[in-house]
Amino acid sequence: MKKKLVSVLLVSAMAATMLAGCGGNGGSSDGNDSTQAAGDKTTATGSVYLLNFKPETDEAWQNLAKTYTDQTGVDVTVLTAADGQYNTTLQAEMAKAEAPTIFTVGNSAAAKTWEDYTMDLSDTALYDHLTDKSLALKNGDKVVSVANCYECYGLIYNKTILEGYCGMDGAVVKSVDEINNFDTLKAVADDINSRVDEINDALGTNLTEAFASAGLDDGSSWRFTGHLANMPLYYEFKDDGCDLTAGEESIKGTYLDNFKNVWDMYVSDSAADPKTLNSGALNAESEFGMGEAVFYQNGDWEFSPLTNEENGYVVTADDLSMMPIYFGVDDENEGLCVGTENYWAVNAKASQEDIDATLEFLNWVITSDEGRDAITNQMGLTAPYDTFTGDYETKNAFAQAANKLMTDGKTSVAWSFNATPNVDDWRADVVSALTAYTAGEGEWDAVKTAFVDGWANQWKIAHEDDAQ
Repeated sequence: MKKKLVSVLLVSAMAATMLAGCGGNGGSSDGNDSTQAAGDKTTATGSVYLLNFKPETDEAWQNLAKTYTDQTGVDVTVLTAADGQYNTTLQAEMAKAEAPTIFTVGNSAAAKTWEDYTMDLSDTALYDHLTDKSLALKNGDKVVSVANCYECYGLIYNKTILEGYCGMDGAVVKSVDEINNFDTLKAVADDINSRVDEINDALGTNLTEAFASAGLDDGSSWRFTGHLANMPLYYEFKDDGCDLTAGEESIKGTYLDNFKNVWDMYVSDSAADPKTLNSGALNAESEFGMGEAVFYQNGDWEFSPLTNEENGYVVTADDLSMMPIYFGVDDENEGLCVGTENYWAVNAKASQEDIDATLEFLNWVITSDEGRDAITNQMGLTAPYDTFTGDYETKNAFAQAANKLMTDGKTSVAWSFNATPNVDDWRADVVSALTAYTAGEGEWDAVKTAFVDGWANQWKIAHEDDAQ
């Protein structure tokens, strides 16, 4: 990595930190200031300090910061927090004299926590360029933060292999389009997993499994205690008409049997030993990237690493697509899980010079060719700004799949996991119970207890101050 400025990339496990807030339901020059060099329009005399939430974008941010400094002379520092350690890092950095001027909040509850530090962005160019104003967090009329990207997740699949399988004798389906509900998905996965050698002989592939390993180590378990757990939360909250702002003191676990069905499929239709899922020795991204698995539950942030030639993966952009995590509830209407936990906030306690420099930098990021190219083409993100047109529209196959499903009238699944109280502790207890169940050392009822009773316990802990 090129690092002209101060940068720390901490390495740890990802467990995206989110608090309460219940979920429910280009490129060409077009005459705007995006074609101007930053040096032609920069008047700020302060400096910029960005605390970055996404480790996989660190190198792109470092290079972008260097470019801006070279063009303007404005000092830009980028610090990237470790997976799952953003809140801890933010608290430590905000206590310093030279605190971040740009930081990330995950939802309205996090924005409330940092309310005294969030500048009102309502009169900024950043907010003006936001295409969907619902992608801003507000406190009354105050715009406390704006989304810097929106993301989707579901079942990433190798469409080249899956289409090849569909053409084989005895395939459960004759077209990928027929996989539109849980029962069909499971039948296909079961069949693929039982015919790996036959498929390899027929297609010249190197499959070892239908599903990439469902790791329960700290670096992977968030995919299941966060993203898969979102599914039963989403459908329960939808049934109950959950208040988006108040959160939920308790949950019933109405759809945990559906959760179990999907989890059991992930485990049984994989080559990974169920007793070693928490070992940390598994790498689902590599398994999928090397063509060893057909399905891989993850999000559109995986498009960039999967297609990065430096990683040595055999999959290409043409191989990649994404389908919903069919859950056996409302499959015919279900789209991908779409949302964000990435909102830019500007530190209101910074000096006015640093605030001015920060706002100019962010405007440059979303209007300049360099910034838009970094966001779209290097980071692989989908930006919610009206400046991302032409060459800077998303090329992410997974985001394109989300857009196609929405165009077809499917309902995107909200990120209801943002409602989780004391998220790290709640997930840790669910992981522990899920690990024991999967290894054959515990019962599913223990998972239900961790899920439902654990939620109530963590809610109580999180709201102890409110009760006093």
